[in-house]
Amino acid sequence: MQAIVIMGVAGCGKSSLGAAVSRATGWELVEGDDHHSAANRDKMARGVPLTDADRDGWLTTLCAQLQAHPQGVVLTCSALKKAYRARLRSAAPGLGFVFMAINREQALQRVAARGGAHFFSTTLVDNQFTTLEDPTGEPGVLKVDAMAPLAQLQTHVSQWLRNHQEPA
Repeated sequence: MQAIVIMGVAGCGKSSLGAAVSRATGWELVEGDDHHSAANRDKMARGVPLTDADRDGWLTTLCAQLQAHPQGVVLTCSALKKAYRARLRSAAPGLGFVFMAINREQALQRVAARGGAHFFSTTLVDNQFTTLEDPTGEPGVLKVDAMAPLAQLQTHVSQWLRNHQEPA
């Protein structure tokens, strides 16, 4: 496995864990949020949920990012629907997903704590949970407790990656 997606609803800690895993592996970090269009960012800031059509160009860009880093990449992306994960997998065979499980109250609290530091509106947290299709049981998915300490999460993910390295 030379590419992973750190996934989950808003507020689960994708960016923090992605950065920690990137440092530990030496793989490039690609922040999915950095690749949203201005229109998508505006919608989310106003509390308007994105549609599949809104996410189409974003997912195309993220697939290109996965392909541009064959030496290893950590991508942060909500990847809420199975169809989105399938699309990302098609761009990077063997792609792994780290699903950061968190409950609604915890996610809402974390998103609210961001204040104006992030474009995502707290009003969208419920929509994220409605949209989420739990990836547990899909191939190449590691489920972690998003509330665990970051160092513990990074160690767990690094161990999982070591156990899933393809033989040279």
